[in-house]
Amino acid sequence: KFIAVISSRPRRKTTVLKMDEATLSVINEFQSDMVLSVMSKHCFQCLPQPVGLVPAGLGPGDPTTVGFTVSTQHALMLQLNTTPDNSELCRMYFHFGEHGNYSLWVKDLNAPSQANCTMVTNSEPINSYLHIYLFIFIFFLSFLALFRLEAVNSLLQRFGSTMEAERLINSELGSPNRLVDSSTESIIPASPGRRLRSLDTFRGLSLVVMVFVNYGGGRYWFFKHESWNGLTVADLVFPWFVFIMGTSIALSVSGAVCRGIKRSRLLWKICWRSVQLFIIGVFIINPNYCQGSLSWDSLRIPGVLQRLAFTYLVVAVLDVLVTRARQDSSLTDIWWYHVHDVLLYWPAWLCVIALETLWLCLTFLLPVPGCPSGYLGPGGIGDFGQYPNCTGGAAGHIDRWLLGERHIYQTPSSRVVYMTSVPFDPEGVLGSINSVVMGFLGLQAGKILLHYRDQPRQIMTRFLVWSFLLGVVSAVLTKCSKDYGYIPVNKNLWSLSYVTTLSCFAFVFLLVLFYMVDVKRWWSGAPFFYPGMNSILVYVGHEVFEDYFPFRWKMANSQSHAEHLTQNLLATSIWVLISYILYRKKIFWKI
Repeated sequence: KFIAVISSRPRRKTTVLKMDEATLSVINEFQSDMVLSVMSKHCFQCLPQPVGLVPAGLGPGDPTTVGFTVSTQHALMLQLNTTPDNSELCRMYFHFGEHGNYSLWVKDLNAPSQANCTMVTNSEPINSYLHIYLFIFIFFLSFLALFRLEAVNSLLQRFGSTMEAERLINSELGSPNRLVDSSTESIIPASPGRRLRSLDTFRGLSLVVMVFVNYGGGRYWFFKHESWNGLTVADLVFPWFVFIMGTSIALSVSGAVCRGIKRSRLLWKICWRSVQLFIIGVFIINPNYCQGSLSWDSLRIPGVLQRLAFTYLVVAVLDVLVTRARQDSSLTDIWWYHVHDVLLYWPAWLCVIALETLWLCLTFLLPVPGCPSGYLGPGGIGDFGQYPNCTGGAAGHIDRWLLGERHIYQTPSSRVVYMTSVPFDPEGVLGSINSVVMGFLGLQAGKILLHYRDQPRQIMTRFLVWSFLLGVVSAVLTKCSKDYGYIPVNKNLWSLSYVTTLSCFAFVFLLVLFYMVDVKRWWSGAPFFYPGMNSILVYVGHEVFEDYFPFRWKMANSQSHAEHLTQNLLATSIWVLISYILYRKKIFWKI
């Protein structure tokens, strides 16, 4: 039974449809038994999977009817074959609508092995996206109202409001410790002592979307992770969080070194902070900590905070080793001044290039038992079912060999479409290398802010140049396609093209926020600015209290997108409100 796409059980009129389901009745007038097979359009190089038998018609005007429940998330390929010779009668692509009722009529053309297949809509589907449209409309109106309020607040602030809260430490993973407070001092175009609100806004926006997605995203497919290659909204936020972490590292480490803090002390604080993050991450992804001691038998080791801890450790250590205590103003006379923000840190770049070379070698050259070299596919029924146990290629093999199958993620997103059966962890060991690359590209954004602190035009120009270069690299690696590139965009693998593509977007997004929030002061960054100032607390809190009221409650209709969307939006909004209250109270949780 192909549960990801269609159910093989006969449909009854009393059956209640769930979310993202529709009714399909196959009406057979053909004088032969048929097998219905289906395949999701998102399943790359998959063979249609048989899901049910449709008996032969009893005669002209006396067909047989068999009902099925079909998925409405993606378009399906439907195929009917006769039995027992397995000859194909018809094939069609169709995108069903949620809670719609459809009939597939199969009529005899009075010719051997020929039939006419026609899809008929018996009852129109519901529009499950109306609630999303309503939310976007309300959000847009709220945003406009917020702009008007901020215009009034900006006038009031001129009469004496202080900026003390804005001088506090970068609350996310960028600053190693309290020693690097005021890490963004003197960064223009803000006045002296004022931190770059665009960084906290970017971080907060990524975090808010991450919380919303983790809570369920209204159970819409585009708020879930892509099954394998490609991108959805859920695939954007984590790498952006890593990127802005790297940007904050550049500012905070530079501030600490400029104040004369010993590098050895910074290195110790960085290591200790990374260990803390890793331990917290292990606890929050293994929820049985509430029921007693953790069990090693099924303890998952990789996770989001663990990945952040490793990335933070490598990127911050590299930056501490190569950053300069003072910026040399004489550099303007040298011929390579226009790229000095890169060349001054060439040892760190060599390390990152070496790490990426290691990722490429392991990914494409490491022998994996039973799998082809350089395999990047999902396994399961992908690649026409030739490599069912090769999910993730070298990345999956390294995790299963190094950590053990019981200590990695057991239900990867590839199971939904590709019906994979082996565990695979999207926060695994090999992908951590490209996470470091993502963080280091964010670090480069921070170096641009530091080296061109009095030149906002230069900052934005360099953001655009980096975005363009990374976009070109992505186009080459992917051949501008979802599945046919040399290295497709893949969040599960944290592929190189995934990093370059998301970094390209991140530079553009940071440019826009920098211009709106810090240069023109059109927007203060609210309300995303507040969770950005307390990101560790919000992330850990939303994971720990996920199943408790008021973040979750028993629904009247658990198969309603509207109820799930309302619950998830309310839960996310509560965390934004909590972060705002903590900001006003000047309470910031740092580790």
